[in-house]
Amino acid sequence: MHRRSFLGLVALARQASLGATGSEGSFLFKVRGKAGLFGGGERLGFMNADGSGLRLFDFQRPNEMGWGPYAFFKDGRRAIVLSIEMDEDWKTKPFQVYYPKSRTHIWICDLYTGGLTEIAQKERIAPFYAPCALLPGEQRLLVGVNRQPQEQLFSMNLDGTDARPISRPDEYVYGVSVSPDGARVAFHADYRISVTNIDGSGRVPVAGRKGYVYFGTSWSPDGKWVLYQVCQPGTDPGHDWSDICIGRPDGSENRQLTRGESAWFAASYGAPDNPGSGSIMPRWAPDGSGILYAQRLPDSKVPWKFQPQRPDTNHFNRDFNPKSARGGTRIALLDPKNGTSRPLTNLEPPQWEFRPEWSPDSKRILFARAEVGCNPAIWVMDRDGGNQRKLTDGVNGQGADFPRWLPRRGKTR
Repeated sequence: MHRRSFLGLVALARQASLGATGSEGSFLFKVRGKAGLFGGGERLGFMNADGSGLRLFDFQRPNEMGWGPYAFFKDGRRAIVLSIEMDEDWKTKPFQVYYPKSRTHIWICDLYTGGLTEIAQKERIAPFYAPCALLPGEQRLLVGVNRQPQEQLFSMNLDGTDARPISRPDEYVYGVSVSPDGARVAFHADYRISVTNIDGSGRVPVAGRKGYVYFGTSWSPDGKWVLYQVCQPGTDPGHDWSDICIGRPDGSENRQLTRGESAWFAASYGAPDNPGSGSIMPRWAPDGSGILYAQRLPDSKVPWKFQPQRPDTNHFNRDFNPKSARGGTRIALLDPKNGTSRPLTNLEPPQWEFRPEWSPDSKRILFARAEVGCNPAIWVMDRDGGNQRKLTDGVNGQGADFPRWLPRRGKTR
């Protein structure tokens, strides 16, 4: 435990600001640093959805970055958090070389006190572990273990012992999600969607066509569908755009819900000296009523142009060209039954809106919004798009991103 970690959060326990928040709920988010991608300075923040109670965690580990929540415990006060050690290779070697060799740390963070307890240390298989999901019973964790050039999915005890493989060792697995009943896991392996039993048996291919790449998974609340995205790398090597699909977990049916690469997938935003990125995932409403996504406005082009010919050193590989940018995106609600979309935001002139997140009761939505060349801010609105309010743009306007609602007590997310 780090006694100095986030001393300001001690006051939260007295104020009951975490866990026992007001009717609007509360959320965690990533406070962006000032040095751009992989430059460090990122922090984890907390805020109530009415704009009150802003707190920033300071874990006193300046050589580590990341600090994002990956899962929550049912008690509503603990989260699984990842950090990544930085070293000099990050400045001189290609991303594919240094990233898998970087050492990660998985923590249980007490959100009342800011205390950290490191887990997944015993019987370590590789330096790079990435938490994917907390399994029912909260005694085991799904972890992506990166052993260059592959990343294999394992389940293991919270301390790291009894690691059991779920995917094959010769593939790269990402975009992992667990079914609502805890019995199955979905993921993309080498950019194809698969579902297995939680022990790795009974693997079923769900989606994968030649010439396309498939990303991310999440389950419908009733467990009958797996949500994913598909991109066309031949014409869009930066994966700027995607279409949204759902498939039966037994592979018997697939439906493409959007057409024309109408979803923004590879987020790219920020000022030239402080760029940001991160895949934008569609979000199924907890009540099953719809899917949120970042909808592309007609003919839109991002201001950060992907450079496929250049060696990738920062997993961004883009040049800022605001003169060629046009249009933007808006948050839209997609009906999974018929594929119709309804915009919830509609700014004029448009901006770049992304990272939508449902509240646990499906009544409110967090999202990020950024103008061209500007850092993002986190906003909140009602599920019909009404009552839009800006909540935070981070520290000194450096940007805020990756909002995650805290779950209702007794609900693991």
